[in-house]
Amino acid sequence: MADTQMDRAGKLLRGLKIGGESLPAEESVRAAWPLAVGARIAAHTRPVEFAEGRLVVEVQDAVWQSQLQTLSGQILGRLKDFAGASSVRSLEFRLGVPRRMPQRAGEVRATRDDADGIADPGLRRIYKASRKRAAG
Repeated sequence: MADTQMDRAGKLLRGLKIGGESLPAEESVRAAWPLAVGARIAAHTRPVEFAEGRLVVEVQDAVWQSQLQTLSGQILGRLKDFAGASSVRSLEFRLGVPRRMPQRAGEVRATRDDADGIADPGLRRIYKASRKRAAG
């Protein structure tokens, strides 16, 4: 019987050696995560901790958390296929803290000016001038 792509990837991950030593379990599980869940789910999640067989995964929002919780049995099975039978025994999905993208020094983010919502150019000028006077 021919190996499936998933079987080959799992064997590769389990057998991966760096400097003569096997890849640590946590790194193996982190590497297996996107393979086990697929690109779409991996884009909305991030494995953050692995200890004593429990993998903690940050999720984007409560909807993803709920959906992944219902799929946890299937995900566990796929993780075991990729990372090894005894590696992951349980999953915990936590809400992640939204992260801001890095910003270069000197890069100014455009802020929306309330005056831009005033269609009449004369009223917009008057509004900006009065706002400037009030600010000091």
